[in-house]
Amino acid sequence: MKRRDLIKYLSVAPLAGGLTGVPFKSAAASTALKRDLIQELGLRTFINAYGVYTTHTASLMPEEVMEAINAASKKYVLINDLQDKVGEKIAEMCHAESAMVTSGCWSALVLGTAGVLTGMDKTKVAKLPDVSEFERNEVILQKTHSGSYDHALTNTGIKRVFVETAEEFENAINPKTAMTWFYNEAAPWGKIGHDEWLRISKKHKIPAMVDIAADVPPVENLWKFNEMGYDLVCVSGGKAIRGPQSAGILMGRKEFISAARLSAPPGGGNIGRGMKVNKEEIFGMYAALDRFVKLDHGKEWQMWEDRARVILNAVSKVKGVKAEIFVPPIANVTPTLRISWDQSIIKLTPKDMTLNLRNGVPSIEAPKSINDAMILSVWMMQPGEEKIVAKRFAEELIKASV
Repeated sequence: MKRRDLIKYLSVAPLAGGLTGVPFKSAAASTALKRDLIQELGLRTFINAYGVYTTHTASLMPEEVMEAINAASKKYVLINDLQDKVGEKIAEMCHAESAMVTSGCWSALVLGTAGVLTGMDKTKVAKLPDVSEFERNEVILQKTHSGSYDHALTNTGIKRVFVETAEEFENAINPKTAMTWFYNEAAPWGKIGHDEWLRISKKHKIPAMVDIAADVPPVENLWKFNEMGYDLVCVSGGKAIRGPQSAGILMGRKEFISAARLSAPPGGGNIGRGMKVNKEEIFGMYAALDRFVKLDHGKEWQMWEDRARVILNAVSKVKGVKAEIFVPPIANVTPTLRISWDQSIIKLTPKDMTLNLRNGVPSIEAPKSINDAMILSVWMMQPGEEKIVAKRFAEELIKASV
């Protein structure tokens, strides 16, 4: 190479990393690495003192889950094979006969109900949600368990029959009864508990489904209801388990899971065709569940209590404030804060507090008040965020004090 050509080469070599030892990176790759889509779209991020609600994008997926998702995105597998293998693992972990990953708990409710209605009859699968000619097309549930998620069942065309007492339950059972449904969060509101509900269902040989979407922790709930005798159990995957928010789990008796899969993707001509779960979500859900079951849950609980105490101690120093740590009885069972204050001393409504926290920097999302008390969740906070919440909450209280 001539001297002038060598000089010319060396002058451009660093751009390509040739003689400098720096790996080559294309402009596109460099840009992609630095790209912040949240900032680019002008979205507000926040400290989550609200909880695992869909509106607030539930939980954040841990590294192990993202690693599983990213690794899965680079290979092809057959969806049915993947559901088979992951279903076996989930069933083993949760003490069920069989399991499948669904597109959220709602999808688990729909597909599980479809499986009960159709069995392995593909002609029936194709007819859903027209169940007018089905021999069995009714589901029994308690009146106090209705009003929200039981609408998922009606996606299949099934008719809801409402009862209040055990006597009404017995009388409502007829040749058209296909299934019974129990909404676990509403257990304290109804007159019929799990044991009696299952006893009557089994007495008449009617499959029973339970919805425990947000009822983990405790971790034992993942197998408690299978062992209790429910034929189908529906769980959310994107809350405490911290899998993909759009994933869920349907588990229970093998015959019903097999039938449910006939109404799910990748099959066509069925009511669940739009409830697609991609391979990344299935792998992510499995990785999340495996991680969650193996966690030191005692250590987790201690961490949540410590976070709650940081906030409790900070706000309790403000005159006129009453604060306590409590644990909800069923759903979202974690150490939670209840904070209220004398509004004659602190001229601030809970609604104003919510807005002030939201509009501050960093933004903090806290739920609306219940009976003039604010309920704060700590379990979705990141390490150290409890100190920020404690400081900000106390500052707002002091600023409004007279």
